[in-house]
Amino acid sequence: MKINKFPAVRLILSMALVFVAASCSKNSGGKNTSSATGWKLNDKRGGFQVNTKYKNQQAAPGLVLVEGGTFTMGKVQDDVMHDWNNSPNQQHVQSFYMDETEVTNLMYMEYLDWLKKVFPPTEDNYKNIYEGALLDTLVWRNRLGYNEAMTNYYLRHPAYSNYPVVGVNWIQATEFAKWRTDRVNEALLEKNGYLKKDAKILNQSAESTFSTETYLAAPTKTYGGNEEIVLKGRNGKAKPIKTKGSKGQPGETKEPTNIYAQISSGIMSPEYRLPTEAEWEYAAASDVGNREYNNYKGQKKYPWKGTYTRSGTRKYRGDQLANFKQAKGDYGGIAGWSDDGADITNAVKSYPPNDFGLYDMAGNVSEWVADVYRPIVDDEANDFNYYRGNVYTKQKIGEDGKVELVTPENIKYDTISNGRIMARNFPGQIATVPVDEKETYLRQNFDKSDMRNYRDGDKQSTRYFDFGNSEDDDKSKDTKRMYDSPKHNVSVDSIGQMTRKYDKSSKRTTLVNDDVRVFKGGSWRDRAYWLDPAQRRYFPQDMATDYIGFRCAMSRVGPKSDKKKRARN
Repeated sequence: MKINKFPAVRLILSMALVFVAASCSKNSGGKNTSSATGWKLNDKRGGFQVNTKYKNQQAAPGLVLVEGGTFTMGKVQDDVMHDWNNSPNQQHVQSFYMDETEVTNLMYMEYLDWLKKVFPPTEDNYKNIYEGALLDTLVWRNRLGYNEAMTNYYLRHPAYSNYPVVGVNWIQATEFAKWRTDRVNEALLEKNGYLKKDAKILNQSAESTFSTETYLAAPTKTYGGNEEIVLKGRNGKAKPIKTKGSKGQPGETKEPTNIYAQISSGIMSPEYRLPTEAEWEYAAASDVGNREYNNYKGQKKYPWKGTYTRSGTRKYRGDQLANFKQAKGDYGGIAGWSDDGADITNAVKSYPPNDFGLYDMAGNVSEWVADVYRPIVDDEANDFNYYRGNVYTKQKIGEDGKVELVTPENIKYDTISNGRIMARNFPGQIATVPVDEKETYLRQNFDKSDMRNYRDGDKQSTRYFDFGNSEDDDKSKDTKRMYDSPKHNVSVDSIGQMTRKYDKSSKRTTLVNDDVRVFKGGSWRDRAYWLDPAQRRYFPQDMATDYIGFRCAMSRVGPKSDKKKRARN
Protein backbone atom coordinates (compact mmCIF):
# COMPACT_ATOMS: atom_id res chain seq x y z
CA MET A 1 0.00 0.00 0.00
CA LYS A 2 1.35 3.40 -1.10
CA ILE A 3 1.24 6.08 1.61
CA ASN A 4 1.30 9.79 0.77
CA LYS A 5 3.76 11.25 3.30
CA PHE A 6 3.19 14.95 2.52
CA PRO A 7 -0.58 15.62 2.06
CA ALA A 8 -0.54 18.91 3.98
CA VAL A 9 2.44 20.26 1.97
CA ARG A 10 0.74 19.46 -1.35
CA LEU A 11 -2.48 21.10 -0.23
CA ILE A 12 -0.64 24.30 0.78
CA LEU A 13 1.24 24.43 -2.56
CA SER A 14 -1.97 23.96 -4.52
CA MET A 15 -3.70 26.76 -2.63
CA ALA A 16 -0.71 29.04 -3.22
CA LEU A 17 -0.78 28.40 -6.96
CA VAL A 18 -4.51 29.16 -7.12
CA PHE A 19 -3.96 32.38 -5.16
CA VAL A 20 -1.12 33.50 -7.45
CA ALA A 21 -3.16 32.74 -10.59
CA ALA A 22 -6.12 34.66 -9.22
CA SER A 23 -3.92 37.62 -8.32
CA CYS A 24 -2.33 37.70 -11.78
CA SER A 25 -5.73 37.52 -13.44
CA LYS A 26 -7.04 40.28 -11.23
CA ASN A 27 -4.04 42.55 -11.86
CA SER A 28 -3.96 41.98 -15.63
CA GLY A 29 -7.60 42.89 -16.06
CA GLY A 30 -8.83 39.99 -18.18
CA LYS A 31 -11.47 40.03 -20.86
CA ASN A 32 -14.32 41.06 -18.60
CA THR A 33 -12.46 43.66 -16.58
CA SER A 34 -11.64 47.19 -17.73
CA SER A 35 -7.92 47.84 -18.03
CA ALA A 36 -8.70 51.54 -17.60
CA THR A 37 -10.71 51.45 -14.38
CA GLY A 38 -10.63 47.88 -13.13
CA TRP A 39 -14.43 47.83 -13.21
CA LYS A 40 -16.30 44.77 -14.35
CA LEU A 41 -17.45 44.90 -17.96
CA ASN A 42 -20.91 43.66 -19.00
CA ASP A 43 -22.15 43.66 -15.41
CA LYS A 44 -25.80 42.58 -15.29
CA ARG A 45 -26.50 45.35 -12.80
CA GLY A 46 -25.34 48.01 -15.25
CA GLY A 47 -22.08 49.66 -16.22
CA PHE A 48 -20.35 49.58 -19.59
CA GLN A 49 -21.53 46.92 -22.01
CA VAL A 50 -19.33 45.77 -24.89
CA ASN A 51 -18.80 42.69 -27.03
CA THR A 52 -15.55 41.26 -25.63
CA LYS A 53 -15.84 38.15 -27.84
CA TYR A 54 -15.86 40.01 -31.15
CA LYS A 55 -13.33 38.70 -33.66
CA ASN A 56 -13.44 40.12 -37.18
CA GLN A 57 -16.10 41.53 -39.48
CA GLN A 58 -17.81 38.83 -41.46
CA ALA A 59 -18.62 39.38 -45.11
CA ALA A 60 -22.29 40.31 -45.48
CA PRO A 61 -24.47 38.51 -48.08
CA GLY A 62 -23.10 38.75 -51.61
CA LEU A 63 -19.84 40.49 -50.65
CA VAL A 64 -16.16 39.56 -50.87
CA LEU A 65 -13.26 41.29 -49.14
CA VAL A 66 -11.07 43.62 -51.19
CA GLU A 67 -7.90 44.20 -49.19
CA GLY A 68 -6.86 47.84 -49.45
CA GLY A 69 -3.57 49.25 -50.63
CA THR A 70 -1.93 51.81 -52.86
CA PHE A 71 -2.29 51.95 -56.64
CA THR A 72 -1.93 54.24 -59.60
CA MET A 73 -5.37 55.58 -60.36
CA GLY A 74 -5.80 56.82 -63.90
CA LYS A 75 -4.88 55.93 -67.47
CA VAL A 76 -1.42 54.89 -68.51
CA GLN A 77 -2.38 54.04 -72.11
CA ASP A 78 -2.80 56.60 -74.88
CA ASP A 79 -5.97 58.63 -74.49
CA VAL A 80 -7.54 58.48 -77.94
CA MET A 81 -10.49 60.58 -76.73
CA HIS A 82 -8.05 63.36 -75.74
CA ASP A 83 -10.07 64.40 -72.69
CA TRP A 84 -7.37 63.50 -70.12
CA ASN A 85 -9.90 63.44 -67.32
CA ASN A 86 -8.09 60.76 -65.34
CA SER A 87 -4.37 61.45 -65.50
CA PRO A 88 -2.27 59.03 -63.41
CA ASN A 89 -2.12 59.79 -59.69
CA GLN A 90 -1.18 57.74 -56.65
CA GLN A 91 -4.03 56.85 -54.29
CA HIS A 92 -4.52 54.64 -51.26
CA VAL A 93 -7.78 52.77 -50.75
CA GLN A 94 -8.82 51.33 -47.40
CA SER A 95 -10.00 47.72 -47.24
CA PHE A 96 -13.66 47.27 -48.11
CA TYR A 97 -16.18 44.71 -49.29
CA MET A 98 -17.73 44.59 -52.75
CA ASP A 99 -20.48 42.58 -54.40
CA GLU A 100 -19.04 39.51 -56.09
CA THR A 101 -21.31 40.20 -59.06
CA GLU A 102 -23.43 43.01 -60.40
CA VAL A 103 -26.87 43.38 -58.80
CA THR A 104 -29.15 41.06 -60.75
CA ASN A 105 -32.76 41.29 -61.89
CA LEU A 106 -33.68 38.72 -59.24
CA MET A 107 -32.19 40.85 -56.47
CA TYR A 108 -33.96 43.98 -57.65
CA MET A 109 -37.25 42.13 -58.08
CA GLU A 110 -37.06 41.11 -54.41
CA TYR A 111 -36.76 44.80 -53.56
CA LEU A 112 -39.78 45.72 -55.69
CA ASP A 113 -41.81 42.88 -54.17
CA TRP A 114 -41.05 44.14 -50.64
CA LEU A 115 -42.03 47.71 -51.53
CA LYS A 116 -45.26 46.58 -53.14
CA LYS A 117 -46.30 44.58 -50.07
CA VAL A 118 -45.30 47.13 -47.45
CA PHE A 119 -46.32 50.30 -49.31
CA PRO A 120 -49.22 49.21 -51.57
CA PRO A 121 -49.23 51.34 -54.75
CA THR A 122 -53.04 51.08 -54.75
CA GLU A 123 -53.03 53.58 -51.86
CA ASP A 124 -52.52 57.14 -53.05
CA ASN A 125 -50.18 57.98 -50.19
CA TYR A 126 -47.71 55.25 -51.19
CA LYS A 127 -48.22 55.17 -54.94
CA ASN A 128 -45.02 57.04 -55.75
CA ILE A 129 -42.85 54.90 -53.46
CA TYR A 130 -43.30 51.80 -55.60
CA GLU A 131 -43.55 53.61 -58.92
CA GLY A 132 -40.44 55.66 -58.14
CA ALA A 133 -38.46 52.45 -57.69
CA LEU A 134 -39.66 50.84 -60.93
CA LEU A 135 -36.97 50.46 -63.55
CA ASP A 136 -37.19 52.19 -66.91
CA THR A 137 -37.77 49.19 -69.16
CA LEU A 138 -38.18 51.45 -72.19
CA VAL A 139 -34.40 51.98 -72.31
CA TRP A 140 -34.25 48.97 -74.64
CA ARG A 141 -36.20 50.70 -77.41
CA ASN A 142 -34.42 52.14 -80.43
CA ARG A 143 -35.81 54.29 -83.24
CA LEU A 144 -34.49 51.89 -85.89
CA GLY A 145 -34.36 48.63 -83.96
CA TYR A 146 -36.75 45.96 -82.71
CA ASN A 147 -36.09 45.26 -79.02
CA GLU A 148 -39.57 44.73 -77.61
CA ALA A 149 -38.65 41.30 -76.23
CA MET A 150 -36.18 42.93 -73.82
CA THR A 151 -38.61 45.75 -73.04
CA ASN A 152 -41.27 43.26 -71.98
CA TYR A 153 -39.29 40.38 -70.52
CA TYR A 154 -35.76 41.38 -69.46
CA LEU A 155 -36.60 42.43 -65.90
CA ARG A 156 -39.27 39.94 -64.89
CA HIS A 157 -38.82 36.74 -66.92
CA PRO A 158 -36.92 33.97 -65.07
CA ALA A 159 -34.72 33.47 -68.13
CA TYR A 160 -33.04 36.76 -67.20
CA SER A 161 -33.09 36.33 -63.39
CA ASN A 162 -29.30 36.19 -63.04
CA TYR A 163 -28.60 38.88 -65.61
CA PRO A 164 -27.42 42.31 -64.38
CA VAL A 165 -30.18 44.82 -63.79
CA VAL A 166 -30.31 47.78 -66.21
CA GLY A 167 -32.70 50.70 -66.66
CA VAL A 168 -31.78 51.78 -63.14
CA ASN A 169 -30.77 55.36 -62.39
CA TRP A 170 -28.22 56.38 -59.78
CA ILE A 171 -30.84 57.49 -57.26
CA GLN A 172 -32.63 54.13 -57.46
CA ALA A 173 -29.33 52.30 -56.99
CA THR A 174 -28.58 54.20 -53.78
CA GLU A 175 -32.10 53.59 -52.46
CA PHE A 176 -31.72 49.87 -53.15
CA ALA A 177 -28.49 49.87 -51.10
CA LYS A 178 -30.27 51.52 -48.15
CA TRP A 179 -33.09 48.98 -48.32
CA ARG A 180 -30.59 46.12 -48.48
CA THR A 181 -28.82 47.41 -45.37
CA ASP A 182 -32.04 47.35 -43.36
CA ARG A 183 -33.09 43.89 -44.52
CA VAL A 184 -29.68 42.35 -43.72
CA ASN A 185 -29.49 43.94 -40.25
CA GLU A 186 -33.10 43.01 -39.57
CA ALA A 187 -32.20 39.36 -40.21
CA LEU A 188 -29.05 39.61 -38.04
CA LEU A 189 -31.00 41.01 -35.10
CA GLU A 190 -33.61 38.28 -35.46
CA LYS A 191 -30.88 35.62 -35.57
CA ASN A 192 -29.35 37.00 -32.37
CA GLY A 193 -32.68 37.14 -30.56
CA TYR A 194 -33.30 40.91 -30.50
CA LEU A 195 -36.33 40.79 -32.80
CA LYS A 196 -39.32 38.47 -32.79
CA LYS A 197 -38.86 35.56 -35.16
CA ASP A 198 -40.41 36.02 -38.61
CA ALA A 199 -41.59 39.56 -37.80
CA LYS A 200 -39.71 40.70 -40.90
CA ILE A 201 -42.21 38.71 -42.96
CA LEU A 202 -45.41 38.66 -40.92
CA ASN A 203 -45.41 42.09 -39.28
CA GLN A 204 -44.15 44.47 -41.98
CA SER A 205 -46.51 47.28 -42.94
CA ALA A 206 -46.29 50.96 -43.78
CA GLU A 207 -46.81 51.76 -40.07
CA SER A 208 -44.51 48.99 -38.84
CA THR A 209 -41.12 48.82 -40.54
CA PHE A 210 -37.51 48.27 -39.52
CA SER A 211 -34.77 50.84 -40.06
CA THR A 212 -31.18 50.29 -38.91
CA GLU A 213 -30.67 53.96 -37.98
CA THR A 214 -33.99 54.09 -36.12
CA TYR A 215 -33.16 50.95 -34.13
CA LEU A 216 -29.78 52.36 -33.09
CA ALA A 217 -31.11 55.82 -32.19
CA ALA A 218 -34.55 54.96 -30.81
CA PRO A 219 -35.14 51.18 -30.66
CA THR A 220 -38.54 51.53 -28.99
CA LYS A 221 -39.83 53.33 -32.11
CA THR A 222 -38.89 50.51 -34.46
CA TYR A 223 -41.83 48.59 -35.92
CA GLY A 224 -44.07 51.45 -34.89
CA GLY A 225 -43.16 50.94 -31.21
CA ASN A 226 -44.42 47.35 -31.06
CA GLU A 227 -42.73 45.88 -27.94
CA GLU A 228 -43.81 42.39 -28.90
CA ILE A 229 -41.45 42.55 -31.87
CA VAL A 230 -38.55 44.61 -30.49
CA LEU A 231 -37.41 42.36 -27.64
CA LYS A 232 -35.71 43.51 -24.45
CA GLY A 233 -32.44 41.66 -24.37
CA ARG A 234 -31.59 38.46 -26.23
CA ASN A 235 -34.77 36.47 -26.73
CA GLY A 236 -36.59 38.92 -24.46
CA LYS A 237 -34.80 37.66 -21.35
CA ALA A 238 -33.84 41.03 -19.88
CA LYS A 239 -35.29 40.94 -16.37
CA PRO A 240 -35.65 43.66 -13.71
CA ILE A 241 -32.64 43.95 -11.39
CA LYS A 242 -33.27 43.52 -7.68
CA THR A 243 -30.88 45.18 -5.25
CA LYS A 244 -30.41 44.24 -1.61
CA GLY A 245 -31.46 46.65 1.11
CA SER A 246 -29.27 47.75 4.00
CA LYS A 247 -29.90 48.63 7.68
CA GLY A 248 -33.50 47.61 7.60
CA GLN A 249 -34.24 49.38 4.31
CA PRO A 250 -35.99 47.29 1.63
CA GLY A 251 -34.22 46.58 -1.64
CA GLU A 252 -35.13 48.25 -4.95
CA THR A 253 -36.19 46.86 -8.30
CA LYS A 254 -34.62 48.60 -11.29
CA GLU A 255 -35.27 48.28 -14.99
CA PRO A 256 -32.45 46.47 -16.84
CA THR A 257 -30.00 48.64 -18.80
CA ASN A 258 -28.40 48.16 -22.22
CA ILE A 259 -31.12 45.75 -23.30
CA TYR A 260 -31.01 46.57 -27.02
CA ALA A 261 -28.27 45.83 -29.53
CA GLN A 262 -25.92 48.75 -30.17
CA ILE A 263 -22.96 49.46 -32.42
CA SER A 264 -20.74 48.22 -29.56
CA SER A 265 -22.58 44.87 -29.72
CA GLY A 266 -20.83 44.11 -33.02
CA ILE A 267 -23.90 42.35 -34.39
CA MET A 268 -25.06 44.61 -37.20
CA SER A 269 -23.25 45.27 -40.47
CA PRO A 270 -22.21 48.70 -41.75
CA GLU A 271 -24.36 50.08 -44.54
CA TYR A 272 -24.41 48.83 -48.10
CA ARG A 273 -23.62 51.66 -50.52
CA LEU A 274 -22.29 52.36 -53.98
CA PRO A 275 -18.50 52.06 -54.21
CA THR A 276 -16.48 55.21 -54.70
CA GLU A 277 -14.74 55.67 -58.02
CA ALA A 278 -11.35 55.01 -56.44
CA GLU A 279 -12.62 51.82 -54.78
CA TRP A 280 -14.20 50.56 -57.99
CA GLU A 281 -11.10 51.24 -60.11
CA TYR A 282 -8.80 49.68 -57.51
CA ALA A 283 -10.99 46.57 -57.27
CA ALA A 284 -11.35 46.25 -61.05
CA ALA A 285 -7.65 46.68 -61.81
CA SER A 286 -6.76 44.10 -59.10
CA ASP A 287 -3.06 44.93 -59.46
CA VAL A 288 -2.47 42.60 -56.53
CA GLY A 289 -2.07 39.89 -59.18
CA ASN A 290 1.07 41.69 -60.41
CA ARG A 291 2.55 42.22 -56.96
CA GLU A 292 6.22 41.64 -56.27
CA TYR A 293 6.95 42.40 -52.60
CA ASN A 294 5.82 46.03 -52.19
CA ASN A 295 5.82 46.92 -55.88
CA TYR A 296 3.60 46.23 -58.88
CA LYS A 297 5.16 44.70 -61.98
CA GLY A 298 3.56 47.18 -64.36
CA GLN A 299 -0.11 48.11 -64.59
CA LYS A 300 -2.65 45.84 -66.23
CA LYS A 301 -4.62 47.14 -69.17
CA TYR A 302 -7.65 45.02 -68.23
CA PRO A 303 -8.87 43.36 -65.00
CA TRP A 304 -7.05 40.22 -66.17
CA LYS A 305 -3.39 39.66 -67.03
CA GLY A 306 -2.11 40.39 -70.51
CA THR A 307 -3.05 42.82 -73.24
CA TYR A 308 -5.60 40.68 -75.08
CA THR A 309 -9.32 40.06 -74.58
CA ARG A 310 -9.05 36.31 -75.18
CA SER A 311 -7.80 33.71 -72.71
CA GLY A 312 -4.28 32.40 -73.17
CA THR A 313 -4.57 29.50 -70.76
CA ARG A 314 -4.35 26.07 -72.35
CA LYS A 315 -7.76 24.84 -71.27
CA TYR A 316 -9.69 27.95 -72.30
CA ARG A 317 -7.39 29.33 -75.01
CA GLY A 318 -9.24 31.64 -77.36
CA ASP A 319 -12.29 32.17 -75.13
CA GLN A 320 -13.40 35.76 -74.69
CA LEU A 321 -12.79 37.10 -71.17
CA ALA A 322 -15.58 39.68 -71.22
CA ASN A 323 -18.82 40.64 -72.93
CA PHE A 324 -18.28 43.66 -75.18
CA LYS A 325 -18.82 45.01 -78.71
CA GLN A 326 -16.06 43.66 -80.90
CA ALA A 327 -16.65 45.76 -84.01
CA LYS A 328 -19.28 47.77 -85.83
CA GLY A 329 -22.35 45.57 -86.02
CA ASP A 330 -20.58 42.84 -84.03
CA TYR A 331 -21.83 42.47 -80.44
CA GLY A 332 -20.64 38.94 -79.81
CA GLY A 333 -18.86 37.40 -82.73
CA ILE A 334 -19.82 34.74 -85.26
CA ALA A 335 -22.26 32.13 -83.95
CA GLY A 336 -20.52 29.11 -82.49
CA TRP A 337 -17.17 28.70 -80.76
CA SER A 338 -15.03 31.77 -80.03
CA ASP A 339 -17.84 34.28 -79.65
CA ASP A 340 -18.39 35.94 -76.28
CA GLY A 341 -21.61 34.06 -75.62
CA ALA A 342 -23.95 37.06 -75.51
CA ASP A 343 -25.83 39.39 -77.82
CA ILE A 344 -26.84 41.82 -75.06
CA THR A 345 -25.92 41.30 -71.41
CA ASN A 346 -24.99 37.88 -70.09
CA ALA A 347 -25.66 36.01 -66.85
CA VAL A 348 -23.30 36.99 -64.04
CA LYS A 349 -20.30 34.69 -63.48
CA SER A 350 -20.22 33.78 -67.18
CA TYR A 351 -16.58 34.91 -67.40
CA PRO A 352 -13.61 34.30 -65.08
CA PRO A 353 -13.21 36.53 -61.98
CA ASN A 354 -10.28 38.86 -61.45
CA ASP A 355 -7.61 38.45 -58.79
CA PHE A 356 -9.93 39.78 -56.06
CA GLY A 357 -12.61 37.23 -56.98
CA LEU A 358 -14.90 39.82 -58.60
CA TYR A 359 -16.85 39.01 -61.75
CA ASP A 360 -17.61 41.26 -64.74
CA MET A 361 -15.44 44.19 -63.71
CA ALA A 362 -15.07 44.72 -67.46
CA GLY A 363 -17.88 44.20 -69.93
CA ASN A 364 -21.48 43.03 -69.46
CA VAL A 365 -22.76 46.35 -68.03
CA SER A 366 -21.05 49.54 -66.97
CA GLU A 367 -21.62 50.40 -63.31
CA TRP A 368 -22.67 53.44 -61.31
CA VAL A 369 -20.24 54.64 -58.65
CA ALA A 370 -20.90 57.14 -55.87
CA ASP A 371 -18.86 60.08 -57.19
CA VAL A 372 -20.08 63.31 -58.74
CA TYR A 373 -18.22 63.79 -62.02
CA ARG A 374 -15.56 66.44 -62.46
CA PRO A 375 -12.99 66.48 -65.29
CA ILE A 376 -10.18 66.10 -62.75
CA VAL A 377 -9.24 63.81 -59.87
CA ASP A 378 -7.81 66.23 -57.29
CA ASP A 379 -5.08 64.14 -55.70
CA GLU A 380 -3.46 67.29 -54.32
CA ALA A 381 -6.46 67.75 -52.03
CA ASN A 382 -6.62 64.10 -50.94
CA ASP A 383 -4.90 60.81 -51.71
CA PHE A 384 -6.65 58.56 -49.17
CA ASN A 385 -10.09 57.08 -49.91
CA TYR A 386 -10.65 59.74 -52.58
CA TYR A 387 -14.31 60.64 -53.11
CA ARG A 388 -16.15 63.65 -54.52
CA GLY A 389 -19.77 63.74 -53.44
CA ASN A 390 -19.93 64.26 -49.69
CA VAL A 391 -23.18 65.86 -48.49
CA TYR A 392 -23.12 65.73 -44.70
CA THR A 393 -26.41 65.47 -42.83
CA LYS A 394 -27.55 64.82 -39.27
CA GLN A 395 -30.62 63.36 -37.64
CA LYS A 396 -33.52 65.78 -37.27
CA ILE A 397 -34.56 66.44 -33.68
CA GLY A 398 -38.24 67.14 -33.02
CA GLU A 399 -39.78 69.58 -30.55
CA ASP A 400 -39.80 66.86 -27.90
CA GLY A 401 -36.02 66.64 -28.07
CA LYS A 402 -36.08 63.20 -29.69
CA VAL A 403 -35.28 62.05 -33.21
CA GLU A 404 -38.07 62.72 -35.69
CA LEU A 405 -39.29 59.79 -37.74
CA VAL A 406 -40.70 59.87 -41.25
CA THR A 407 -44.39 58.97 -41.19
CA PRO A 408 -46.96 58.32 -43.94
CA GLU A 409 -48.20 61.85 -43.29
CA ASN A 410 -44.90 63.77 -43.57
CA ILE A 411 -43.05 61.71 -46.20
CA LYS A 412 -41.39 63.95 -48.81
CA TYR A 413 -41.15 63.34 -52.55
CA ASP A 414 -38.80 64.79 -55.16
CA THR A 415 -39.71 65.43 -58.78
CA ILE A 416 -36.63 64.67 -60.86
CA SER A 417 -35.75 66.28 -64.18
CA ASN A 418 -37.63 63.77 -66.35
CA GLY A 419 -40.83 64.22 -64.34
CA ARG A 420 -40.67 61.01 -62.33
CA ILE A 421 -41.69 61.37 -58.67
CA MET A 422 -39.50 59.54 -56.15
CA ALA A 423 -39.72 59.20 -52.38
CA ARG A 424 -36.88 60.95 -50.54
CA ASN A 425 -37.23 58.54 -47.61
CA PHE A 426 -39.56 55.82 -46.32
CA PRO A 427 -41.87 55.79 -43.29
CA GLY A 428 -40.06 54.45 -40.23
CA GLN A 429 -36.72 56.06 -41.17
CA ILE A 430 -35.19 59.01 -39.34
CA ALA A 431 -35.63 62.40 -41.02
CA THR A 432 -32.35 64.20 -41.73
CA VAL A 433 -31.26 67.82 -42.17
CA PRO A 434 -27.99 69.38 -43.41
CA VAL A 435 -25.27 69.91 -40.82
CA ASP A 436 -24.92 73.52 -39.62
CA GLU A 437 -22.47 75.71 -37.71
CA LYS A 438 -22.71 73.50 -34.65
CA GLU A 439 -20.76 70.85 -36.57
CA THR A 440 -18.63 73.06 -38.84
CA TYR A 441 -17.52 75.94 -36.58
CA LEU A 442 -13.70 76.20 -36.43
CA ARG A 443 -13.25 72.88 -38.20
CA GLN A 444 -10.30 72.40 -40.52
CA ASN A 445 -11.53 69.30 -42.36
CA PHE A 446 -14.90 70.57 -43.68
CA ASP A 447 -16.81 73.83 -43.45
CA LYS A 448 -20.28 73.17 -44.87
CA SER A 449 -22.81 70.44 -45.53
CA ASP A 450 -22.47 70.14 -49.32
CA MET A 451 -18.87 69.46 -50.37
CA ARG A 452 -19.53 68.28 -53.94
CA ASN A 453 -18.04 71.46 -55.41
CA TYR A 454 -14.93 71.64 -53.27
CA ARG A 455 -12.05 73.20 -55.26
CA ASP A 456 -13.93 72.76 -58.51
CA GLY A 457 -17.34 74.24 -59.11
CA ASP A 458 -17.78 76.42 -56.03
CA LYS A 459 -17.73 80.19 -56.28
CA GLN A 460 -14.08 80.37 -55.24
CA SER A 461 -13.16 78.15 -58.20
CA THR A 462 -14.71 80.34 -60.90
CA ARG A 463 -12.88 82.94 -62.91
CA TYR A 464 -15.46 85.46 -61.73
CA PHE A 465 -14.51 85.16 -58.07
CA ASP A 466 -13.18 88.43 -56.62
CA PHE A 467 -11.60 87.74 -53.25
CA GLY A 468 -12.67 90.25 -50.60
CA ASN A 469 -15.43 91.83 -52.67
CA SER A 470 -18.64 91.89 -50.64
CA GLU A 471 -20.80 92.96 -53.58
CA ASP A 472 -21.16 89.60 -55.25
CA ASP A 473 -24.84 89.58 -56.20
CA ASP A 474 -24.04 89.58 -59.91
CA LYS A 475 -21.76 86.57 -59.51
CA SER A 476 -24.69 84.28 -58.80
CA LYS A 477 -26.28 84.93 -62.17
CA ASP A 478 -26.91 82.00 -64.45
CA THR A 479 -24.37 83.27 -67.00
CA LYS A 480 -21.54 83.16 -64.45
CA ARG A 481 -21.81 79.62 -63.21
CA MET A 482 -18.70 77.47 -63.13
CA TYR A 483 -20.34 74.84 -65.34
CA ASP A 484 -22.80 76.32 -67.82
CA SER A 485 -24.96 73.19 -68.08
CA PRO A 486 -28.63 73.04 -69.15
CA LYS A 487 -31.20 73.77 -66.44
CA HIS A 488 -34.39 71.82 -67.08
CA ASN A 489 -37.25 72.62 -64.76
CA VAL A 490 -40.12 70.38 -63.68
CA SER A 491 -42.76 71.59 -61.24
CA VAL A 492 -45.95 70.14 -59.79
CA ASP A 493 -48.78 72.42 -58.63
CA SER A 494 -51.19 71.86 -55.74
CA ILE A 495 -53.60 69.79 -57.84
CA GLY A 496 -50.88 67.51 -59.19
CA GLN A 497 -50.55 69.14 -62.61
CA MET A 498 -46.99 68.77 -63.89
CA THR A 499 -45.23 71.44 -65.93
CA ARG A 500 -42.02 70.58 -67.80
CA LYS A 501 -39.71 73.33 -69.02
CA TYR A 502 -36.93 72.12 -71.26
CA ASP A 503 -33.82 74.31 -71.45
CA LYS A 504 -33.62 75.27 -75.14
CA SER A 505 -30.64 77.58 -74.81
CA SER A 506 -28.04 77.21 -77.55
CA LYS A 507 -25.32 78.76 -75.38
CA ARG A 508 -24.76 75.88 -73.01
CA THR A 509 -21.18 74.64 -73.08
CA THR A 510 -21.20 71.50 -70.93
CA LEU A 511 -23.36 68.80 -69.40
CA VAL A 512 -21.35 68.72 -66.16
CA ASN A 513 -23.12 69.79 -62.97
CA ASP A 514 -23.69 68.53 -59.43
CA ASP A 515 -26.23 65.95 -60.59
CA VAL A 516 -24.09 63.93 -62.98
CA ARG A 517 -22.43 60.81 -61.65
CA VAL A 518 -19.47 58.75 -62.76
CA PHE A 519 -19.98 55.31 -64.27
CA LYS A 520 -17.12 52.90 -64.81
CA GLY A 521 -16.24 49.85 -66.88
CA GLY A 522 -17.11 48.90 -70.43
CA SER A 523 -20.44 47.30 -71.30
CA TRP A 524 -21.95 45.00 -73.92
CA ARG A 525 -22.39 48.14 -76.08
CA ASP A 526 -18.75 49.29 -75.78
CA ARG A 527 -15.56 48.55 -77.70
CA ALA A 528 -12.58 47.02 -75.89
CA TYR A 529 -11.09 50.51 -75.34
CA TRP A 530 -13.64 51.14 -72.57
CA LEU A 531 -12.80 47.91 -70.70
CA ASP A 532 -9.81 49.66 -69.12
CA PRO A 533 -10.68 50.15 -65.40
CA ALA A 534 -9.27 53.68 -65.56
CA GLN A 535 -11.84 54.87 -68.09
CA ARG A 536 -14.45 57.20 -66.62
CA ARG A 537 -17.63 58.64 -68.08
CA TYR A 538 -20.64 60.42 -66.64
CA PHE A 539 -24.40 60.42 -66.94
CA PRO A 540 -27.26 62.32 -65.23
CA GLN A 541 -28.06 60.67 -61.89
CA ASP A 542 -31.82 60.61 -62.56
CA MET A 543 -31.63 58.95 -65.98
CA ALA A 544 -31.10 55.32 -66.98
CA THR A 545 -29.78 53.34 -69.95
CA ASP A 546 -29.72 49.75 -71.19
CA TYR A 547 -26.00 49.43 -70.47
CA ILE A 548 -25.50 50.82 -66.94
CA GLY A 549 -26.10 48.69 -63.84
CA PHE A 550 -24.45 48.69 -60.43
CA ARG A 551 -23.04 46.67 -57.56
CA CYS A 552 -22.83 47.50 -53.85
CA ALA A 553 -19.90 47.96 -51.50
CA MET A 554 -19.47 48.06 -47.73
CA SER A 555 -16.76 49.61 -45.56
CA ARG A 556 -14.41 47.32 -43.69
CA VAL A 557 -14.14 47.94 -39.94
CA GLY A 558 -11.19 46.70 -37.93
CA PRO A 559 -7.96 45.23 -39.32
CA LYS A 560 -6.98 45.60 -42.95
CA SER A 561 -6.95 41.86 -43.51
CA ASP A 562 -8.17 38.67 -41.86
CA LYS A 563 -4.83 36.97 -42.45
CA LYS A 564 -1.51 37.52 -40.71
CA LYS A 565 1.23 38.80 -43.01
CA ARG A 566 4.02 36.31 -43.54
CA ALA A 567 7.03 36.32 -45.80
CA ARG A 568 6.57 34.28 -48.95
CA ASN A 569 9.50 32.01 -48.11
